[in-house]
Amino acid sequence: MAIPKKGSRLITADGTVFRWHVRRKPTYCQGNSWGPMTFAVELADASGRVLLVSLPCSRPDAWWGERTMAIRPALVTATIRMALGNGWNPQQAGNAFELALTDDDLTELMNGQPPAYDAPFMRR
Repeated sequence: MAIPKKGSRLITADGTVFRWHVRRKPTYCQGNSWGPMTFAVELADASGRVLLVSLPCSRPDAWWGERTMAIRPALVTATIRMALGNGWNPQQAGNAFELALTDDDLTELMNGQPPAYDAPFMRR
């Protein structure tokens, strides 16, 4: 599986350039808040194993208005480092390497700060 260049962003982590992407439209399960918010990461200049990250929240465009959060470049960089430490080899061919993050993982990745969730029904 390759990440499309259109709509993806480049990011550098530890001197290596990666491409990351959030799906443009939610799947049916994500739209109903049954599935988590996800993003994918791969090497920018070579094909290999894709990292598929699941977050413990819904997408901002979910239909039921569950808690959500923004995916920022700092979170993507920290997640890449965590996945590399857990055995993800982006140059190796194979199925996607799946990484499901918990609230505790997010707190650890963001230097001890708990994740800032947003509740869509509270926006004004």
